[in-house]
Amino acid sequence: MFPKVSPKDTKAWQQLRNHYEKEMKGVHMRSLFSADAQRFDRYSLRLGDILFDYSKNIFTEKTLDLLRQLAAECAVKEAIEAMFTGEKINQTENRSVLHTALRNLSGTPVFSDGKDVMPDVLRVLAQMKEFARRIHNGEWKGYTGKKIRYIVNIGIGGSDLGPVMVTEALRPYWKEGMQAYFVSNVDATHIVETLKKVTPEETLFLIASKTFTTQETMTNAHSARDWFLKAAGDEAHVAKHFAALSTNEKDVVKFGIDKANMFEFWDWVGGRYSLWSAIGLSIVLTIGYENFEQLLKGAHDADGHFRETPFEKNIPVTMGLIGLWYTNFFGSQTEAILPYDQYMHRFAAYFEQGNMESNGKSVDRSGKPVEWSTGPVVWGEPGTNGQHAFYQLIHQGTTLIPCDFIAPAISHNPLGDHHVKLLSNFFAQTEALMNGKTVAELEAEKVPPALIPYKGFSGNRPTNSFLIREITPYTLGQLIALYEHKIFVQGVIWDIFTFDQWGVELGKQLAGKILPELVNGDEVRSHDSSTNGLINAFKKLR
Repeated sequence: MFPKVSPKDTKAWQQLRNHYEKEMKGVHMRSLFSADAQRFDRYSLRLGDILFDYSKNIFTEKTLDLLRQLAAECAVKEAIEAMFTGEKINQTENRSVLHTALRNLSGTPVFSDGKDVMPDVLRVLAQMKEFARRIHNGEWKGYTGKKIRYIVNIGIGGSDLGPVMVTEALRPYWKEGMQAYFVSNVDATHIVETLKKVTPEETLFLIASKTFTTQETMTNAHSARDWFLKAAGDEAHVAKHFAALSTNEKDVVKFGIDKANMFEFWDWVGGRYSLWSAIGLSIVLTIGYENFEQLLKGAHDADGHFRETPFEKNIPVTMGLIGLWYTNFFGSQTEAILPYDQYMHRFAAYFEQGNMESNGKSVDRSGKPVEWSTGPVVWGEPGTNGQHAFYQLIHQGTTLIPCDFIAPAISHNPLGDHHVKLLSNFFAQTEALMNGKTVAELEAEKVPPALIPYKGFSGNRPTNSFLIREITPYTLGQLIALYEHKIFVQGVIWDIFTFDQWGVELGKQLAGKILPELVNGDEVRSHDSSTNGLINAFKKLR
């Protein structure tokens, strides 16, 4: 196991603190670009058809050297190997972390607990491929003999966010005649409104729950089953219209699903890293197995880059270190992901979970409270929508918000001059955030003196840019994996357990205690005055 290292105890952390205070605190990026005409060439990296430009950040070569030294002192390289080789780095749950094995199509074995996991991975992939073939060619038919046209994935968290994000990002690759829907919220509105769009005889429901006990998922699943049986009548028909992404064979069969249509995944697959597993069946059914395989291959390519590339050329390591630089030394508490591609409108939401559920921790790997900031608040929306919403705060607000801009060079919809207008905004925003607008420039534009304070832009707002030739299954797989590994790098340096999520448990436990109190008319007095008051008010209002 890689060593537990408090980042504050490293030599590099102390040097970075001194470097920030004495050398970088007042530096403006304009001066960095003026001093180095080759800054873009020096500080951009490539992975296949992906260009990563990180030159528009507040750092010098010394900064990067110290950040890489920090990564070395915190055993990032050793941590990477520990993850890829199946060591139980998720120590609080005593689990390996092997989402990388799910996309390992190299033929190389991967071990956990002394067992090669790859035969099981390949078996489930083959099962998914065959199942999708039968759905797509019409061999699998509904209870009336009609072909399946609608896929409704019922899950929550990683069992929902990943498939939603990928299927939306890859909508140009959808199989003709297939329509996918995703239900996650236990609010009845979500399932009710979805069921209005589908027909019982043409719908396949995927119940995505490892334990087959997740409250929100199983509530929605039973409602979908009830709705289906109102039309189908015979419970035997459930087997033709429901499949399970689970490991609980007993309850799956009790629900009415044929055990042959239960798709397995394993305890070393974390929910927010599960789209590569059987949880990705909705993706396979929507875009086809061949495209899903390209998604896996793209991610596997990024895995190899992450594992084998020296830190100075390593995109996820660089992403992680730059983000840490702002979080821990500039005091930034948030970062934005801004895709200039409408199909990627759920990408930021996916990494809200990916990042904040992973690194939203305040206890180190020794069980002690951390003395440094950890996970930033992650958010974002597609450009150019965001420009007419929250960019005001990014440009002129008091909060430093590092931003990642993502755009394809080639649009799937080359309509008129839409894409060049979109990309002109993509390039302009990163330039504006870097340079800002000075008083002298405003005066030269003859802006009235009274308006100059309002029209000035300080600039020096950091950005990374991902310019991708085209959003394909392969390049999307690469991009997702790069962000996954960035999160891991930061978690290692912060000395926290990235792959557990105990913080989601308390609310669930309390909800379980409150639920019985809501089903009768008795006044509730068992909680604090606010909770009691809210519950009792709810009972009166209904």
